[in-house]
Amino acid sequence: MIPTVVWGTGNVGRAAIRAVEAHPALTLTAVLVHDTAKVGRDAGELGGLGRTLGVAATDDIAAALAARPRAVVYAASGDIRPDDALADIGRAIRAGAVVVTPSLYPLYDQRNAPPELRDPVLAAVAEGGGSLFVSGVDPGWGNDVLPLLVSGLGTEVDVIRCQEIFDYSTYEQEDSVRHLIGMGHPMDYQPLMLAESVPTMVWGGQIRLMARALGVELDEIRETMDRRALDTAVTTRTMGEFAAGTQGAVRFEVQGIVGGEPRIVIEHITRIHASCAPDWPSPPDGVGAHRVVIEGRPRIEVTVEASDEGENRSAGGNATAVGRLVSAIDWLVDAKPGLYDALDVPLRPAVGRLGRRPA
Repeated sequence: MIPTVVWGTGNVGRAAIRAVEAHPALTLTAVLVHDTAKVGRDAGELGGLGRTLGVAATDDIAAALAARPRAVVYAASGDIRPDDALADIGRAIRAGAVVVTPSLYPLYDQRNAPPELRDPVLAAVAEGGGSLFVSGVDPGWGNDVLPLLVSGLGTEVDVIRCQEIFDYSTYEQEDSVRHLIGMGHPMDYQPLMLAESVPTMVWGGQIRLMARALGVELDEIRETMDRRALDTAVTTRTMGEFAAGTQGAVRFEVQGIVGGEPRIVIEHITRIHASCAPDWPSPPDGVGAHRVVIEGRPRIEVTVEASDEGENRSAGGNATAVGRLVSAIDWLVDAKPGLYDALDVPLRPAVGRLGRRPA
């Protein structure tokens, strides 16, 4: 059994507790929390399992790492605290742990990550003998291993298009939805995530990963952006009211240009309510989906809908990201210490988990 720590118990951390508990090769040894109100609470409660696991949450990072866990699922946010996240991850690697996390977007494509991010990780690996694998859903399996797998079914492949189409009213991170993405703000507000070059910073690595796997050279990476305002005010279950005239939908593309044409495309279509931008593509059930479209011969379309925590589609997406990461832990433990990406780490079947319900 591989002693494993879950660091963080938010949207991703809850799913990580459940995934570690369900994995037959892993044993949950500690849960690290930032909120002092969670200290002492049982991991099963924090993970929404409906039963206790006998592991009490702690905020003592030093003690948790001093126990020399073999793996750490780092589930704390890196969106607005990337320096702190990098320091935390380096600390765990220096303690000898295999670390898996979705928290640092530039390291998804680790070969092209900036030196200020890559070099500290490599130094920590050399010092402590741990490893790091960074991935997620989108960016993540939705625009690396899945489209590459599906592309192999085609005879002629003209364009690979990866789409996330979501109703963001189900996404329980109000600061991100309102301020990073701009939903509910006046149309002259500049959301950080939609600023020029930021989509490429987040998703460009996925374009480069796919190009590398496909054996093609990119001319460049381009961005397109479109935003729509709400015609009428809407009220959401999780985040309250969004006023008429404020941003209600966003559509952008990050395009990998090959031979002068967009050939590898990552597209996001997100709304705060289905009434906004009704002419844009919608998910089959109106809530959310990840879709891969291979334009060519034959034309292939694969749509993935995941739900968890009471049919919550955003929670389902988080759970699949966690599943990809946690399923990689035993492979990483057997591999050499290092910094890995999605083309290095195989997407593996659920060995030992079919029909299994932890006691």
